[in-house]
Amino acid sequence: MASLAEVRIEEAEPMENDSQARPEELRLLEALLFASSEPLDTATLAKRMPEGVDVKAALAQLQAEYATRGVNLVRVANKWTFRTAGDLAWLMTRESTETRRLSRAAIEVLAIIAYHQPVTRAEIEEIRGVVTSKGTLDVLLETGWIKPRGRRKTPGRPLTFGTTETFLSQFSLEQLGDLPGLEELKGTGLLDSRLPTGFSVPTPSDDPALREDEDPLEPGEDLDLALAPAPEPEPETPEGGGEGGSED
Repeated sequence: MASLAEVRIEEAEPMENDSQARPEELRLLEALLFASSEPLDTATLAKRMPEGVDVKAALAQLQAEYATRGVNLVRVANKWTFRTAGDLAWLMTRESTETRRLSRAAIEVLAIIAYHQPVTRAEIEEIRGVVTSKGTLDVLLETGWIKPRGRRKTPGRPLTFGTTETFLSQFSLEQLGDLPGLEELKGTGLLDSRLPTGFSVPTPSDDPALREDEDPLEPGEDLDLALAPAPEPEPETPEGGGEGGSED
């Protein structure tokens, strides 16, 4: 009769064989991704891998392994991270999450920045047809969904705005090109089917580089004050006169 120690050795052998059959780089990637407090890009992961490892292939294999597990390996904003499987979201319903509802003005401004970036405050107002309050931009900056990119090479050097990786992560977008196009917006009822002739939805670019008409931001620049340009003297108008829209 085999001793207890012999039985344990025999049981352990298949486990060792399974471990050896699995590529070591998968274990390394698991360790890095689980330990990181934020998503990691392929280049960062490749620096920690042994020489000669095909990181992209290893990530694809690891993603396939976790596809049916409680956590999935997902790519957000061209970076990799582990997240709870979508069909298990109900397990987290007991967690208390404070939600802040964006105003209609903030949603409109966010959409304009997402599709038209880089865009200035004046350009946002031209598209919306109303004055954009400083508070609206401050709310979007506070959420981390938009950021100042640079300054337009025009008189006054206004700030240009663009979206962030946090924006992509919040809306589960891999890239800006995944934003819905004209036909998708029509299909969801977000746009009227009777649009003006020539109406189009721009295709946003993921290129973070500044455009030819943008200057880089200066180090230590007080961007909070820069959001609200110095008020210009208002022209005198007869009593009861005046035009223009604004948001409250």
